[in-house]
Amino acid sequence: MVEKKNDFGQTLNLPRTSFPMRANLPVNEPKLLKKWEDMDLYNKIEEKSRGRPLYVLHDGPPYANGHIHAGTALNKVLKDIVVKYKTMSGFYAPYLPGWDCHGLPIELKVSQEIEKKEGGLTTVEIREACRKFAMKYVEIQRDEFRRLAVFGRWNTPYLTMNPKYEETVIEVFRDLFNKGYIYRQFRPVYWCYSCETALAEAEVEYSDKEAYSIFVTFKVVRGLEDIRERYKLPVYFVIWTTTPWTLPANVAIALNPGFKYVALKTERGIYILSMNMIEDPIPKMNLGEYEEVATFSGKELEGVVTEHPFIERESIVVLADYVSSEAGTGCVHTAPGHGHDDFITGKKYELPILTPVDDKGRFTEEVELFEGRFVFDADKDIIDLLKERGALLGAERISHSYPHCWRCKKPIIFRATEQWFVAVDNNRLRERALKAVKETEWIPKWSQARIVGMLNVRPDWCISRQRNWGVPIPIFYCDECNEPIVSDETLKFFQNLVREKGVEVWYLEETDSLLPPGTKCPKCGSKRFSKGNDILDVWFESGSSHLAVLKPENGLQWPSDLYLEGSDQHRGWFQISLLIAMATRGAPPFSTVLTHGFMIDENGRAMHKSLGNVISPNEITDKYGADVLRLWVTSEDYRNDIVLSFNLLDQVAEVYRRIRNTIRFMLGNLYDFDATKHSVSLEDMEEMDIYALMKFNELKKKVLSYYELMEFHKIFHSVHYFCAEDMSAFYLDVLKDRLYIEKPDSPRRRSAQTAISKILKEFLLLMAPIIPFTTEEAYQNLPDTMRDVESVHLGDLPTIDEWERPELYSRWEKLMEVRGEVNKALEDLRKSGDIGHSLDAEVVLYSEGEVRELLNRAKQILPELFIVSSVVFSEERLEGEGVSVVFDGDLMIKVRKAEGEKCPRCWHYSKEIGMVRDVKGLCPRCGIIISDK
Repeated sequence: MVEKKNDFGQTLNLPRTSFPMRANLPVNEPKLLKKWEDMDLYNKIEEKSRGRPLYVLHDGPPYANGHIHAGTALNKVLKDIVVKYKTMSGFYAPYLPGWDCHGLPIELKVSQEIEKKEGGLTTVEIREACRKFAMKYVEIQRDEFRRLAVFGRWNTPYLTMNPKYEETVIEVFRDLFNKGYIYRQFRPVYWCYSCETALAEAEVEYSDKEAYSIFVTFKVVRGLEDIRERYKLPVYFVIWTTTPWTLPANVAIALNPGFKYVALKTERGIYILSMNMIEDPIPKMNLGEYEEVATFSGKELEGVVTEHPFIERESIVVLADYVSSEAGTGCVHTAPGHGHDDFITGKKYELPILTPVDDKGRFTEEVELFEGRFVFDADKDIIDLLKERGALLGAERISHSYPHCWRCKKPIIFRATEQWFVAVDNNRLRERALKAVKETEWIPKWSQARIVGMLNVRPDWCISRQRNWGVPIPIFYCDECNEPIVSDETLKFFQNLVREKGVEVWYLEETDSLLPPGTKCPKCGSKRFSKGNDILDVWFESGSSHLAVLKPENGLQWPSDLYLEGSDQHRGWFQISLLIAMATRGAPPFSTVLTHGFMIDENGRAMHKSLGNVISPNEITDKYGADVLRLWVTSEDYRNDIVLSFNLLDQVAEVYRRIRNTIRFMLGNLYDFDATKHSVSLEDMEEMDIYALMKFNELKKKVLSYYELMEFHKIFHSVHYFCAEDMSAFYLDVLKDRLYIEKPDSPRRRSAQTAISKILKEFLLLMAPIIPFTTEEAYQNLPDTMRDVESVHLGDLPTIDEWERPELYSRWEKLMEVRGEVNKALEDLRKSGDIGHSLDAEVVLYSEGEVRELLNRAKQILPELFIVSSVVFSEERLEGEGVSVVFDGDLMIKVRKAEGEKCPRCWHYSKEIGMVRDVKGLCPRCGIIISDK
């Protein structure tokens, strides 16, 4: 006879697993990384996938100039999720990462180090220092990306400073030159006086800047004789500007030909400005009393000549459609050497292009009054001079959006210099690029309009830079006449040299050895040449990456299936790659383009060191682990700006714990399950288990669809709900009785184990692209008979089950509604203190109609479903306090304290404790189980 004991734990099938509740990811993830490296996992993934349909995500190269930040981590994780998903869904999706190694960011940092340590270096020495600096951060970032479980060909990345890559860049330049896209011109460009180089549009960012807003008069000296004679007063055009420093280069005033202009007579003179724009500027101009004495169309005023307010020079009135009515006076100060629109107008009217500003942003001797003065510092002096000359009508300080250098963050200037450009309208390049944009899939859809808008208005692309670290523009200049020496022959000759010796040959060898023998100047016949000092814009290099990288020798194909970068790349890498592809191959380099937003804190502010709100990926992995970081990436809708804060990470970590505990529970209850021996067929499974499989199948459908649509935040929310509600709050909670209490090999227990074994294994495969460490750890803890590959990452994503049980599913959905109502009643009783656990309760039900039929059919499993000791069916309608009436009166629920004694083994209450022969103190069910044992 078995004596009653206080602890029947040894007779229960309690969970057993070495998969710990506490993840300790910061410590354990690096161990898994080492294991993956030792087993050469990534190469095995490629080997397994080779021969499948090819899918190419082309990696936009980050700058190798520092540690990764949260934005680059988010970008790489998004890419990795896509690649892992494609790999596990039947594609060969090799990931070849790259780095942008040339350019201003690296050269500036190296220059700062040189200034501290060594003084001046030669160009060759600077380039070698830049190469070492870039390589150092390639290796640092490579380790940081690996730490995030980003899989790829990390040992053979593409680097823009590799000779083979540089040769492709020269080849692209040669191709564009031969097709007529490359030209040289003296024209205004964005100029950084701090970095002392021209900038492309993609290298400019806008932020607020304090500036003077001034109204200036230009006195008419020829034209408008009638009005001048009639009133015997001087006549002035009034211009408005926020860049007083550009006034020394003024040569014209632009009016809109379609505007109406009005002459306002005052005691001091007559002032002309746009009729549509009187209300805003007039109060700021201190005109006093005035009357309108004449009106003109803009076209009528063309050709009127004024005098410059402080320089002996005429300024002519010209017409331009870009003159707007949004701000100012409708009379636009025009300096062709300091603005793109001004330059176009200057060319049209054959105006002089004056740029009296040097590389450092200082006035040259052309402006004697301010020679040597930094342009922004001279603003106040110019205003004082205007006031002294009586040409200043009003001035105030304002804050406005102004272009800044992307690297040094200082405001830039427009300055006309001799530069090399790509003509974006040659051979209908812009038109063809816009057509290609419409044929490309853009995610999100609205991003298409963004790049269309940018392409529509972008100027010709300035590709020359006055720096050292980059690919040299392989153009020579005649020592006699300064004619550029460039042809297909010279470019091909240099390209071959780069193939043999690398691009450093430009800096190491003499000019004669870099040109084909017998080269002569086409203009003067001289044979003496000098190398140019310009390098190519780094965007030209990175924008050529699809041509350098997407080659069969790399196991890749052109064009790529996907480009995935931040939304700033609409004007950067996306746009430049598209222009180069359309110019060289006549087709876009991508089929789909996905963009994500920028990082912001929980207050909506951009992340900056100065604000103290920056959170680095290293901080996150050290505190939470990479899987939590990756889960955070999927928790956010990347189409918008992405919030990052420790508060949010704590919430994501809580979701991670829920997922982990769900995995752990299932693992713990499979310790004695042999899939080859114990699996139960679908026909023999318990209905509840079939229902659970159907709920999981629903999740699979959603998740696989969201992967395909790249809507990862929906995966996060669907998985969280499934683990929290479908599993923890329902199925796994209900299963505890069957899994722990029943005989180990009982059909009902094996049915449950069959269901959770399928759910668990497929869940791990489903989540492997998102939480690769945790799914691998759990996969290695599966029973041997459930593991069919060496790593979860060598598996394929689960397929959607084709079988259906619509009647069963519908019935169980209704039962779950009943369970929800019973739970509410149980909670009310628990709050009153009458019960502690739901097993302390008995549920009384009265039902009618279809509900009665439903409950009668499920009568045997209702106590298990409700997790109560017993369920009683009443033939009479329930009355009194605590009765819940639901389903339009078809169901009445009353919960009360269960009668009988509590079984110490299963905790169910029973009136028949100790009734089983040979067993004392247990309910009949437990008594039989113990007796059989």
